[in-house]
Amino acid sequence: MSNQKHEAWSDASLVIGRFTAGFSLESLQAAHYAIAGRALIDTVSCAYAGFYDKAAVIARNYLDERRAQLESTLWGPKGSLPIEDAAFYNGIAGHVLDFDDVSSPMRGHPSIVILPALLALAEAFDRSGAQLAAAYAVGFEVTVRLSRPMVGDHYAVGWHATSTVGLLGATAACSHLLGLSPEQVANALGLAVAQTSGTRANFGTMAKSFQAGHAAGCAVKAVMLARAGFDSSPKALNGQYGFMSLYANEESLLESLDQIGADDLELCTSGIEIKKYPLCYATHRTIDGILDLREAHRLTLGDISQVAITSNFRGTVPLIYSAPQTALEAKFSMQYAVAAALSDGYVKLGSFTDAGVLRPEIQRFFPCISVQESSVQDHQRWNRIVLHTKDGRCLEKEVRVLRGSAVCPLTDKELLDKAKDCFAYVGLDSPIAFFDSALHLNATTVRTLIKSLPGISS
Repeated sequence: MSNQKHEAWSDASLVIGRFTAGFSLESLQAAHYAIAGRALIDTVSCAYAGFYDKAAVIARNYLDERRAQLESTLWGPKGSLPIEDAAFYNGIAGHVLDFDDVSSPMRGHPSIVILPALLALAEAFDRSGAQLAAAYAVGFEVTVRLSRPMVGDHYAVGWHATSTVGLLGATAACSHLLGLSPEQVANALGLAVAQTSGTRANFGTMAKSFQAGHAAGCAVKAVMLARAGFDSSPKALNGQYGFMSLYANEESLLESLDQIGADDLELCTSGIEIKKYPLCYATHRTIDGILDLREAHRLTLGDISQVAITSNFRGTVPLIYSAPQTALEAKFSMQYAVAAALSDGYVKLGSFTDAGVLRPEIQRFFPCISVQESSVQDHQRWNRIVLHTKDGRCLEKEVRVLRGSAVCPLTDKELLDKAKDCFAYVGLDSPIAFFDSALHLNATTVRTLIKSLPGISS
């Protein structure tokens, strides 16, 4: 019994999986059929009774509209889908490589939830690039303002802030784009709260990108339903049983929101952080430092006996794999980041293949890398790298300013070089017209912007 209990606690999904896959029809008796049938009668009957209720009417109208006319383009595949589905797909595709941008106050990826939802609606409703930019600014502002008082604890206990707080920011962005009233915005946020979800346990699997895409699709759904008249509780965000109470240790949400609209926009004050490397942001300062030391001292992986990495408090929380076995797991591994940087002299899109992760020299080196966090609870982010060489040297470097961060942003050229690499990775020439339009949003429309994107033949 004790072994079974331990198994249930440690691998409950597998226990459920074995039960589900192994359940036999022969297990059912007449009483079970009767109970299931009664539940079917009751549930379907209640749905019929609710046919004329306002919520059901709004939901039908929303689905009819979605099916009949509102479609948006998929980023990559040729064709379009209903706006909610387009946002869902584009969110998954944009997040699966973990190369998309970051917000430090959010402890997550803001644009990958906000922009798939925004562009789906902006294309369908023929909005201008200027309107898109304004809506993005609104969504980012709300995301950061919500994040500041709660996301540290929220993220530390296991929530995926990208798909929880990101959904709320995306909902605010889409609400602005479609011109919702304050009451409709509040209803949309309540509907978004009803859909917030996502756990860090799914990091290193496809489910992490699903969480981002799901959040983008949920933002579209929340806004379209609120626009059609669907309501929710105005206390869903910070009431007694609201988002802040359930998902975080609330400090002061209202204080964080006090000067919203009066202060300078968070787009400039906290800023967007563009990733240089296609893996978890918590590894990036270490990678910068490792590559600097490697170049300065002409090192290879074979020269190193031990590596010690120390980060700021909670600086390695997302890095849950010390000995990754797959490319997705390696995206959340400090050990792989260190070993790959030392071995190859770079960390690129091509660094993340299962075969690359399973290289014997890489796997053998994992136990030589120690990772720890400082116990000092400050808000500064830093990584300290100590390399011990086989010839007795001790090389150290501390990295605080991260290349690509808001205080040390990539130049437009560096950003475009990254974008060109992404298109080249799937065999496409760079869409120069798209790049130019995106850098001049106030002079274009979203439909023009989207039309300049190439399609990939399946």
